[in-house]
Amino acid sequence: MVPLGKSVIAVILGGGAGSRLYPLTASRSKPAVPVAGKYRLVDIPISNCMNSGINRMFVLTQFNSASLNKHIKNTYHFSAFSTGFVDILAAEQTPDNPGWFQGTADAVRQSLRHISNLDFEYILILSGDQLYQMDFLEMIGAHKQKGADISIATIPVHANDATEFGILKKDEEDYISSFIEKPKLDILGEWVSDTGAEMQQQNRHYLASMGIYIFNKSVLNALLKDHHPNATDFGKEIIPDAIKNYKVASFQYDGYWTDIGNIASFYEANLALTQEIPLFNLFDNSNVVYTRARMLPPAKISGTTLEKTLIAEGSIINASRLDYCVVGIRSRIGYGTTVVSSYIMGNDYYETLEVMHENVQKGIPKIGIGERCYIKDAIIDKNCRIGNDVRINGGKHLENTDHPLYTIKEGIVVVKKGAILPDGFVI
Repeated sequence: MVPLGKSVIAVILGGGAGSRLYPLTASRSKPAVPVAGKYRLVDIPISNCMNSGINRMFVLTQFNSASLNKHIKNTYHFSAFSTGFVDILAAEQTPDNPGWFQGTADAVRQSLRHISNLDFEYILILSGDQLYQMDFLEMIGAHKQKGADISIATIPVHANDATEFGILKKDEEDYISSFIEKPKLDILGEWVSDTGAEMQQQNRHYLASMGIYIFNKSVLNALLKDHHPNATDFGKEIIPDAIKNYKVASFQYDGYWTDIGNIASFYEANLALTQEIPLFNLFDNSNVVYTRARMLPPAKISGTTLEKTLIAEGSIINASRLDYCVVGIRSRIGYGTTVVSSYIMGNDYYETLEVMHENVQKGIPKIGIGERCYIKDAIIDKNCRIGNDVRINGGKHLENTDHPLYTIKEGIVVVKKGAILPDGFVI
């Protein structure tokens, strides 16, 4: 008997331009944004697939895809005796379609000619910018047992979140009976669902689509090629119509899940990893998060008071204090510096002592964060050079702005990739 995971092909959507995550997406796609100090967002769906026994994956890319392509090429290598792969499918011009991907459904449609040649029963469609740990085999098993044509992973949400998602209602057998995309507050009362006692106690009364779908191969082909050859989006067009004509099941997931849609959600999701028992557990033997294996030395910390802080390998920390921080690979933080509630993404390389000396002579700060700095409520992107006595005091008192060196969104200061902040710079 063929293992269930062998009957599945996973397709991970790289997403659009990612403008709500700007400036982190100025030079990289959303799935390539560094998360938790040493991973990329795309590592999350890929790791969930691998932990679920699914090892045939396509990643669909379009915008700013160079760093994502490089990460996947350098990271995911399967044995010569394995059928596993993680392949990039970039938007391409063809005689049939000279345009870019127009949406989620269009991206999958344009990629079907590469995917359909493989032997599989089910196609699992995932987003490249979500943080969660899920056993997809449970969902596929439920899909198969019900004899469903399509299954949608759903999660109970509060009323204040429901307006941001596709909301659905299901019957007693968990088949979806109706669906609405981003309902207005005044009609929410009509969309209350029985989400179970535990979820109802948390006031999570609405079932939201997680943007995770399972399609039977023949059903997906029929929907994208025959019934809706011009539809561009799953949530807005394909799913609402499929509910009328196919058996569409809800698979309710009650674990931790967050959609990394904007700077605030990205910042909060990363800092949440510093909690005593984080909802997204990086320290889980059965849910390993895979990423590129870097041959880096252990982190070196001297004279620093640490409170609820994650520090990635290769870092050199001489700071005075780090509170509620995530510190990425190869980070360097100088003496007397305090960092509070911030995500330091780290660096792609080390500077030699000779180069440091030359740069100091030219008035260029060393890569990393200098001495006697104070940084609060900030995201420091990769390869920044922050001089001595720099003060970044984020918070709601700051207005949204976009400066050549940094962006402020909802009180969070995002220092742009490769930015140079001279000694004494103040935000």
